[in-house]
Amino acid sequence: MNPAEAVLPIDIRGEADRVAIAAYVRAHPQGTPFHLPAWLDGVEKGTGHRAHMLVAERGGRIAGVLPLTAVKSLLFGKAMASSGFAVGGGVLADDAAVAEALIDAGWALAAKLGMPSLELRGGAMPTGGAWTLKTESYAGFVRPLAADDEAELKAIPRKQRAEVRKALDGGLTVEIGTGRADRAAHYAVYAESVRNLGTPVFPKALFAGMLDAFGDDADILTVRQGGQPVASVLSLYHNGTVMPYWGGGTFGARALRANELMYFSLMRHARRRGCRAFDFGRSKPGTGAFAYKKNWGFEPQPLAYAIRTADGQAPREVNPLNPKYQAKIRAWQKLPLWLANILGPPIARGLG
Repeated sequence: MNPAEAVLPIDIRGEADRVAIAAYVRAHPQGTPFHLPAWLDGVEKGTGHRAHMLVAERGGRIAGVLPLTAVKSLLFGKAMASSGFAVGGGVLADDAAVAEALIDAGWALAAKLGMPSLELRGGAMPTGGAWTLKTESYAGFVRPLAADDEAELKAIPRKQRAEVRKALDGGLTVEIGTGRADRAAHYAVYAESVRNLGTPVFPKALFAGMLDAFGDDADILTVRQGGQPVASVLSLYHNGTVMPYWGGGTFGARALRANELMYFSLMRHARRRGCRAFDFGRSKPGTGAFAYKKNWGFEPQPLAYAIRTADGQAPREVNPLNPKYQAKIRAWQKLPLWLANILGPPIARGLG
């Protein structure tokens, strides 16, 4: 394998480069939405964190990409992340030699910009003692979509299937769109959901930035009871896979089985769009979200992450399961929603 002839920082604001990078990502079997210029756009516009894209070339063609976000936070420190605010990303390359060149260039860029660490969330993994590899922190959940609604129901284990059937008969309605009303409903539901979990909500601008950047490859599905939103999810679509990314429900959603209707309706909607797979995202083993996804018939697959930290620097710590955050989480759960929505975005903007 010949190494990359060059690794270049590319300005993703140039239309020709954007098109070429997006085409490479979509053609690569390991490409994800988090490798696309659109993702970097959404993060930068929604949070203010600077986007960077490294592109490896060989023979005048793109041979690999490394999308990066320079995350800066007074509370959580600084880090170069691939990709920022994503569950995936990392190096996307034709072969190991190109991947190594991109990893080296990513670390050099992080040092140049004063970033004490580089986080690779998936993709080709680096080698060498300078890197810490983690495969036990998160698991991903992906499975094929069934041919129709009845087959989809049969793919769900019996107990969860009964809950879905009750949700389908519960008198709730479903709306799908990307307009102002869809965005407002989604944010209201999502903000309440994460407050109840004890975590700060992301800024509205992040969701708006993603919807605007992805265009037809993103939408919002909202479940309503009597016209009031009770569950909502913002999803991405990539190469025949639907990814419900930011979703949640109100306090009353559980009794209404609104989340069950939301995810089953999204499976139906995605199938109509021509999708072939459902990516339920990542979860930490031992959590309720991990168990919930298994209840739907999804089998967990370990996700590989890597981090390198400069000598003498402590790794950035943003894991909500860390015991040092538990008292803060309990306090946050008690905040009035209006106050959590004011205080949350400036904090969550630094999570990256």
